[in-house]
Amino acid sequence: MPYKLIKSNLVIIATLLVAALFASCNRTSTNTESPVVPDTQASPGPSPKTGFEADLEYVRKGQYTYVWVFSRKDGKPLDKNDAAYLRTNAPQVVDWVTSEEGKRVIAGTNFDLAQGNLALLKRRFNVEDYTGKE
Repeated sequence: MPYKLIKSNLVIIATLLVAALFASCNRTSTNTESPVVPDTQASPGPSPKTGFEADLEYVRKGQYTYVWVFSRKDGKPLDKNDAAYLRTNAPQVVDWVTSEEGKRVIAGTNFDLAQGNLALLKRRFNVEDYTGKE
């Protein structure tokens, strides 16, 4: 007889435990306050750089001492002859990046082109010195 009494007590305890678990899982918060919203609006982050700015940043990340930008004087895109002329007369340039649909090319180098053929390059191209400009 004690076996039946223990068995019935275990069933009752197990049922109460299961009921307690279900009751605790279904509780909802009685807090009706609205969430706290900060008074200051978060300012949007800087917009991602595109086009020439992104290309210039890419060359600058190369940590070159000098950054030069070349474009044709007539404003047209640089062609194969222009590219060959630049490579021939500025062989010290390590990184060439074409930008603005081929109308400008950004050069990264650790050699001061003013000590080389910069005067010759200026006869054929518009030359902008971006060294140290942010």
